[in-house]
Amino acid sequence: MSRLQRVRAAGFRSIREVDLEIRDLNVLIGANGSGKSNFIKLFRFLNDLVEERLQVAVATAGGANALLHFGRKTTPKVSLDLEFGQNGYACTLVPTADDSFAFEMEEWRFQGAGHPRPCTESNGAGKRESGLRGASKGSRIARFVVEALSSWKVYHFHDTSDSAGLKQPGSIDDNARLRPDAANLAAFLYFLRTAHPDHYQNIVDTVRLAAPFLRDFALRPSPLNPRQIKLEWQHESSDAYFDATSLSDGTLRFICLATLLLQPSLPTVVLLDEPELGLHPAAIGDLASLLRRASRRAQVIVATQSVTLVNQLQPEDIVIADRHIGASVFRRVGSAEIENWIGEYALGELWEKNVLGGRP
Repeated sequence: MSRLQRVRAAGFRSIREVDLEIRDLNVLIGANGSGKSNFIKLFRFLNDLVEERLQVAVATAGGANALLHFGRKTTPKVSLDLEFGQNGYACTLVPTADDSFAFEMEEWRFQGAGHPRPCTESNGAGKRESGLRGASKGSRIARFVVEALSSWKVYHFHDTSDSAGLKQPGSIDDNARLRPDAANLAAFLYFLRTAHPDHYQNIVDTVRLAAPFLRDFALRPSPLNPRQIKLEWQHESSDAYFDATSLSDGTLRFICLATLLLQPSLPTVVLLDEPELGLHPAAIGDLASLLRRASRRAQVIVATQSVTLVNQLQPEDIVIADRHIGASVFRRVGSAEIENWIGEYALGELWEKNVLGGRP
């Protein structure tokens, strides 16, 4: 699958306008309210759009006015333009009288070697849902574009409450891919242990770095319902019964992160919003290593507040998010601005000292 090369967007939430090159590892840092999470939400919005859930997504967000930068009186439309490999996708959405969105324009394109101009296909204006997936049934270009866009996944492992899906029994057959909230974690680990034992053992060994008391997962079909499974585990020093409710929130999130980033087949683009939440500083160091390793197999985009995580990174990995006149501004770290500092201070320390920006 083609690499995501560039993201251009305008009019979405706090993002008045952005034009950002996407690399292997992209870590967004900035103050609260700077727009890091909105950049991640842009991809969740795109996923809903491609899956023809635009109207549901807009209604859930509170209407088109809530998604437009400072509302429809200030911003007349949302526009997206993405480049990946030899392909691209672009659309413009305008608010409707019922506070939803309609497509003013939607197009997908291909420009290969020997093609001086891109081959562009489009959907008619006024549609309430994307025409890309429907066009993919008869168009090779549309089929490739929809496969690429659908492979960019946003993961959010913050919900570790007693009602969270990863603590509940689930279908043992729900194992094709790890769900964005890890609700099928037990089923997916069960599948990996059976079909990819080396990857499974790597996950266990990595989890033990943060939770050395965990000997292994105890994955089995439910004795009362063999089509169900829940997350269970074995303690290093006990043969008592333990399930997900016996794990701390930070440990559960680290298990989800290790499973996601060490699985055999990663999504082409992995997006995470504040994955360090609840992790011990030592585990955040392990997370940095996982992110670097994963970025050799997929593109990784992360929004973080963690100085400890940033300390483990390279300048080329960092994207600074700032607010300027109420709008989010994103930029790469310039080598000139840190050349006199980098030998003496780690990147996170420079962030704390406001050398990089991204501070209130």
